[in-house]
Amino acid sequence: MDLPFDATAIAAAVSSRETSAVAVVRKALARIRDYAAIQPAVWITRVADEVVLAAAARVDARVAAGEVLPLAGVPFAIKDNIDLADTPTTAACPDFAYTPATSAEAVERLIAGGAIAMGKTNLDQFATGLNGTRSPYGAPACVFNRAYVSGGSSSGSAVAVAAGLVAFALGTDTAGSGRVPAAFNGLIGMKPTKGRWSTTGLVPACRTIDCITVLTQTIADARAVDAVVAGFDATDPYSRHREDHPRRTRRIGVPKPDQRLFLGDVAAERLYDQALATLATGGADLVEIDMTPLREAAMLLYGGPWVAERTAAALPLLDERPDAIDPTVRAIMEDGRSVSGVAVFEGQYRLAELQRIAETIWQDIDLLALPTTPTIYRIAEMRAAPIALNSNLGLYTNFVNLLDMAALALPAGWRDNATGFGVTLIAPAWTDQALLDAGEAYLAAAALPPAPPLHLEEPFMDTVKLAVVGAHLEGMPLHWQLTSREARLVATTTTAPNYRLYAIANSTPPKPALIHSADGAAIAVEVYELDVAAFGSFVVEVPAPLAIGSVTLTDGSVVKGFVAEPRATDGAEDITALGGWRAYIASLARPGGS
Repeated sequence: MDLPFDATAIAAAVSSRETSAVAVVRKALARIRDYAAIQPAVWITRVADEVVLAAAARVDARVAAGEVLPLAGVPFAIKDNIDLADTPTTAACPDFAYTPATSAEAVERLIAGGAIAMGKTNLDQFATGLNGTRSPYGAPACVFNRAYVSGGSSSGSAVAVAAGLVAFALGTDTAGSGRVPAAFNGLIGMKPTKGRWSTTGLVPACRTIDCITVLTQTIADARAVDAVVAGFDATDPYSRHREDHPRRTRRIGVPKPDQRLFLGDVAAERLYDQALATLATGGADLVEIDMTPLREAAMLLYGGPWVAERTAAALPLLDERPDAIDPTVRAIMEDGRSVSGVAVFEGQYRLAELQRIAETIWQDIDLLALPTTPTIYRIAEMRAAPIALNSNLGLYTNFVNLLDMAALALPAGWRDNATGFGVTLIAPAWTDQALLDAGEAYLAAAALPPAPPLHLEEPFMDTVKLAVVGAHLEGMPLHWQLTSREARLVATTTTAPNYRLYAIANSTPPKPALIHSADGAAIAVEVYELDVAAFGSFVVEVPAPLAIGSVTLTDGSVVKGFVAEPRATDGAEDITALGGWRAYIASLARPGGS
């Protein structure tokens, strides 16, 4: 039986005995083996094949005996800062490793519900990072373009789900670790209310605000996991009795335009605008809010006394064997040593004030819809600037746990480089079910294109889209400069209606100048796709006063394209009214043509 590899489909098929847990696990084992050749850094410790097959056989026996198991036969992965009995917990630090006798409470509940643990996944060491590169076990990468980071710290968990190795995976989230990798890999990332899920058996990052999370392919799977895991745990001092508060989701808060930061990522900006348009079309009222107090709360996590919690989590190792800790992680932990008791209380006082301000925000809105991250980076870029670029990834995530909010990360489309972009819905504590409802409605309305194919071959062809407007159009004198570089025509379209087109004076061959103008029109263009190296060689041949800049197309997307310096209009003829260069060239051939 060829099942969709998601939890609800698997559990239904195993429970009805259309298939067996053993058959499902064998399929998962085959996928894990095959993908290991592509990304060997996904797992830190795999449970032995015979052990998972024996666990699957026990599930089949329970089903045969009439036991109702909500996650019957569902293979899942566990981030390696969460305990699985008789399996090492490393937190991605070999010198820290220990082997627990019992599983974390969340894991115990999943196994009791029929799920089958396949192994422990890689992470940013001690869950300190949002990118996935801070591990001695290697750097998992985005499954759709392995030049880019997977996101972290739940890096291996995200890759395991996105690559179809398991149906769901546990992650953790302190600053966004369960949401950022979901965005980059096109997944659902449910960050429950603090205390909704037990953290007993979790190696803490910041113990007072840590959450165990789940990464899934579907909203239904997130619901299914939450139904099994959520609930009070008396052994966890931070556990809270479960509540579910109904909540309207009509008034959706969004940042003021000048607070929508994408750090130059025009694709992310466009995809966020599309997500907001989807929400508005579905009947939501978009309400602009001031992000300042939320961003101040976010700064407390790394720029305030909470960094000392990360120090406390690994203090014996930091004292005795500091070289065992990743240098970037160690530097962050060392900063915590200088935090005074006075600073801790001052930070708590300010956080309490910001929590009060946040409460007033909810008087005007029902939930927030934010970009999950402003952008994404290549692994090489992240390693070159590990602190600054990692901080950028947390721009919209760091405040959530400090301010006691629930969050649901959702896919929201794909960049041209195949990496995922996501939005996150955020609401007060105990609105988890309402967020799942809102997320389900959004995804149904968004009708997102399917995920790109998994990046299985080397190298990935990084490409650039280029809009041409004149002599490089098909059939024009300079078109050969594109065909010689194997450029591929991907669209014949127009610009947004805010450009003017000029025929440059005394240009050989004749060339136009495209100028952005508030009183412009839509201009016909052809859009070609080139690999990055070919694009670079093309750009160096562009003569002044022409240049390559960014051009907005009629659908709102932004591509590279021909623009011009102001001097290009000296003595030039304004041909905007013709709508494009082909029409101008045709006019020259007519009697009386200019």
